[in-house]
Amino acid sequence: MGSDSVRGVDRRRLLGWSGLTAAGVAAGGAQFAGARPSRAAQRKADTVEIPPAARPGGAYDKFVAKLAAENRFSGVVMLAHRGRTVLSRSYGLADQEKGIRNHEGVAFNLSSAGKPFGAVAILQLAQQGKLQLSDTVGTHLTGFAKETADHVTIHHLLTGTSGLSTPDEDLQRVYQSREEVHDFYARWARESKQAAPPGTPTDHAGAEVAIPALIVEAVTGMSYWDYVEENVFRRCGMQGTGFFTRPQWLTDPHIAHSYMRQADGSRVDAVRNLDKGSPDPHQLGKNPGRSFIDPPGDGGFATAPDLIRFAQGLTDGTLLDRPYAEIFMGPKIPLAPQGGGLARGAVPADAAFASYMMPISLTKGQWINGRAGVNPGSVASWNIYPYTGWIGVVLGNHDETPFMDIIQQEMEAIIG
Repeated sequence: MGSDSVRGVDRRRLLGWSGLTAAGVAAGGAQFAGARPSRAAQRKADTVEIPPAARPGGAYDKFVAKLAAENRFSGVVMLAHRGRTVLSRSYGLADQEKGIRNHEGVAFNLSSAGKPFGAVAILQLAQQGKLQLSDTVGTHLTGFAKETADHVTIHHLLTGTSGLSTPDEDLQRVYQSREEVHDFYARWARESKQAAPPGTPTDHAGAEVAIPALIVEAVTGMSYWDYVEENVFRRCGMQGTGFFTRPQWLTDPHIAHSYMRQADGSRVDAVRNLDKGSPDPHQLGKNPGRSFIDPPGDGGFATAPDLIRFAQGLTDGTLLDRPYAEIFMGPKIPLAPQGGGLARGAVPADAAFASYMMPISLTKGQWINGRAGVNPGSVASWNIYPYTGWIGVVLGNHDETPFMDIIQQEMEAIIG
């Protein structure tokens, strides 16, 4: 369920709740569909022209181009303002062996950046009256320890406050089917332990992602993958996005291969070299290609335009009615103060809060809504700037990308 610091990215902090909010990258400000800015702020936003730094040829564009020229970025960046693409750039190769270049239609591995899909699915079912956020795990699932089944709620899981501790994953196993992946993670989630009372913040416990996905399946009778593809991706017109399998990853020219850094400094294609793993001490030996399909509740692949569509679908009623959209993005609990700058692998935020699979940050007087993820050989981030109507996407397909630096530059280009 989708780490040595890699060129400015402390992956442990990025993958944890606090690191996400500190980065402002996976962090996201809540207030988007219903909690609108003041009329004065809205009038100001309506009259603001495109900042020079966000335009083609501007500071952000030049920054990413320089990284690409130095072989420090391969992927796609995109900025959209009120439904209009302002900047779109693609660099490097999606498949080095076949010489296929990255472009807008290429899908990248999302890792944790795909977790909010599951939270949206849960809230769709709550909106339909098929579950309540106060339901305990045992309301819908069997096989969990009594203290978890009776006391951990869906709300706890979505806010990262379940108090659960999850066993280590089997990173060396090479899965051969969707069923094998599903069965493993269904058992794995049930092996989670109550390390602290419900309501206690956890450190990105995998069960908090897996259990809501199992609840979606129990309530709908569909696999998590099928439910999300039908009720999230298809609703938004996300035609290039999906939970692709390893055979698809190997053969589809529209899926970027993930190039993992090795101890000798070389990069290898993860999905073509299942015997290779990451030297990252926090994900030691991990290779995302070994999983036949990303575990329920996690990951997936998406194109940059599709993530723009998803972000817009959160704000315009396509995915959730306004009250439930507000619940999804609204701040739930405050998180510890963050900061420290890029040298410590974090983009500073003025304040941070936990939300539903999408921690939120207040930066320079503006909310930022979004999520980021890092897997060996890939980075992904999408951010919504609700006060001014901006959406930013960063997708990359090799290690040693200065991910936080790119996010910082995106934020500065948009909000100064």
